[in-house]
Amino acid sequence: MKKQFNRMKQLANQTVGRAEKTEVLSDDLLQIEKRMELVRLVSHNAHKRLVSCLQGQLGTDTEKRHKKLPLTALSQAMQEGCSQLGTRVSKMMDACGEAESRLATELMQHEVQLERDILEPLNQLAEVDIPNILKQRKQLAKLVLDFDSAKTRWYQATKSSNPAMAAKVDSLKDEMDEALNKVEICKDQLSADMYNFASKEGEYARYYVFLLEAQADFHRRSLAVLETAIPTIQIQQDSWMEKPAFGTALEEHLKRSNREIALPLEACVMMLLETGMKEEGLFRIAAGASKLKKLKAALDCSTSQLEEFYSDPHAVAGALKSYLRELPEPLMTFGLYDEWTQASNVPDPDKRLQALWVTCDNLPKAQKANFKYLVKFLARLAQDSETNKMSPSNIAIVLGPNLLWPKTEGTLAEMAAATSVAVVAIIEPIIQHADWFFPEGKTFLPTGLREQHYIEYLQPRGHEGDTHPPRKDRYLSRTVSRQESKGAVSALYVVADESIRVSETPPGDQPCPEFKPVS
Repeated sequence: MKKQFNRMKQLANQTVGRAEKTEVLSDDLLQIEKRMELVRLVSHNAHKRLVSCLQGQLGTDTEKRHKKLPLTALSQAMQEGCSQLGTRVSKMMDACGEAESRLATELMQHEVQLERDILEPLNQLAEVDIPNILKQRKQLAKLVLDFDSAKTRWYQATKSSNPAMAAKVDSLKDEMDEALNKVEICKDQLSADMYNFASKEGEYARYYVFLLEAQADFHRRSLAVLETAIPTIQIQQDSWMEKPAFGTALEEHLKRSNREIALPLEACVMMLLETGMKEEGLFRIAAGASKLKKLKAALDCSTSQLEEFYSDPHAVAGALKSYLRELPEPLMTFGLYDEWTQASNVPDPDKRLQALWVTCDNLPKAQKANFKYLVKFLARLAQDSETNKMSPSNIAIVLGPNLLWPKTEGTLAEMAAATSVAVVAIIEPIIQHADWFFPEGKTFLPTGLREQHYIEYLQPRGHEGDTHPPRKDRYLSRTVSRQESKGAVSALYVVADESIRVSETPPGDQPCPEFKPVS
């Protein structure tokens, strides 16, 4: 109690400048002291933030930590869900769930490593090692106060004329020497610890290198898990047949569905052949947005429930235009855009047709087959132009910008406006001379019917104003007689089978071109 009182008295005297204050630490040690406090603060904050990055609970065993990870919960949800879904989705979810489980294991091992190699050393440094040194510094400060107090009292005794005080000089001298000895011992220990800290600061910085190395190793192992899982899942995904056709590259859609003609194109053509050929303004008059959206969605999922759309040919025509417009590459291709344009600018009509034929013949196989199919249909549509008001010129105006546009920046509307005149000059003569460009016949045959059942769209026999009634009862399971084959083909054939092609010309029907194209 007396020692504490002397310390407080000495500290008060030093504060007001009435007593001398002994400095025991060199400037180097004082700088190290400031550095230690800064390192302690930084290490504490780094430890705190790194702990908040952990997904598992700090300090728990590996099994409990693994169970608490969000990735583990995700893996379990996927594996439980795959048993409920069945089919190919089940296999994909099971493989994905297994991959997530392995990622959870990698994450758990990573966090255990972080806790052992980084978090614990940082915590030891910030909460134990540096505080212990700073505690010694406070102890040294107390010992220095004791020494200064003993020194002051001894000095006052030596100057006093009081006999009682003079008798205490020796004892006060011994007390002062003992206090000084304690100061020196504590100072030496503190100096050693502080110098030791300064020499190991590079090792402490190594913890941050360990952190990055551990993270890099974790991400490499996680990447290996993903690279192993992705090909398996991708194979399942690539073999998936039920994918949207709208907005998908033509070759990809044909390959995936094992078709020769794109599903939306053929289904819409078949429906229009039945109910839309006499409709005025076909492809020009806009359809209802909700009906058009529904039809596009129905075609995307390959449903055969298309009966309700037979009564709305404008919606069917709108769906066909949307399909052509949403292709990533126009049906007449980016690569041939300049050739198409140059061919349309040839002054001589016959040479212009020859140039267009050459360019058409250069189309890739898939694009050429689908372009041929579309042109044949449009030529058939133009035959009823007196009724439907859709001449080759009108058809080219409304459909041309959806068949060819340049590969340039800008919206589709801007590109269509910029090229509409040139495209009309290309499409109109091709429709007018469809049988010359494609002399293989006018047959529209969905695969799924036998080869001998060539079905052609003919004018209905009967009164002048009659329209051919749509047939909703013809499915693949039903044999089509030769007599029935004289009517229009239902679009339900198209969506009921995954393999559709354009038939070759029926035996005995070999049209002769008006003039022969040159290669």
